[in-house]
Amino acid sequence: MALPKLTAPEYEMELPSTSETIKYRPFLVKEQKLLLIAQESSDDKQISNAMGKLVSECTFGKIDAKFNPMFDIEYAFLKIRGKSVGETVELELICPDDEETPVKHKINIDDIVVQIKDNHSTEIVLTDDISINFRYPLIADMENLSELAPSQIVFKLLANCVTSIRAGDEVHQKTDMSKKELDDFIDSFSNEQFEKVTNFFDTMPKIRHTVEITNPKTNVTSELVLEGLENFLG
Repeated sequence: MALPKLTAPEYEMELPSTSETIKYRPFLVKEQKLLLIAQESSDDKQISNAMGKLVSECTFGKIDAKFNPMFDIEYAFLKIRGKSVGETVELELICPDDEETPVKHKINIDDIVVQIKDNHSTEIVLTDDISINFRYPLIADMENLSELAPSQIVFKLLANCVTSIRAGDEVHQKTDMSKKELDDFIDSFSNEQFEKVTNFFDTMPKIRHTVEITNPKTNVTSELVLEGLENFLG
């Protein structure tokens, strides 16, 4: 006699990048095991691949790590994790007023949303007739970044996420550029132009949440803005 088949409950979420309502389910033991094995390896690529596969499986293929931006993956992972192991996560945060006192703070995963900062645009105007268009980072763009210095991370993301460069009426597609051509173009930025370009990454959509914490030593209450998946995993 065959064993019974277990069915997982289904839920709905709004995909941040498109506002489309998609279905998802909690992760299963087999998927959790793959993620745990990847985390134990401490290999960024293996962890990224495992998280992308888990999100794809649990959203019935609606999210694809090869095409969906990183903020879709992170948001969906949090929602899936909430339905799998609990919708409240307890974090240990450092009080900003003295930058040393730790306090525990509970956050409901449903309160965490993807936010986009004001004046954000995927087109960055460098001069009157030259501008750059960007796409949002994919999970593959984030692999092995921890091995790089902060300055190298910025340049790698810049080069990876450029989609086209407009010069007057002419548009140069990324696929038609050599790596050297693109690197030389980026190296020619002035400081002001470089700040404009890096502002794209500072203001792009990210999972963000603002919390208030009180320092038990000083009794000072501070606001703390948390962003990025790593800050929401207790």
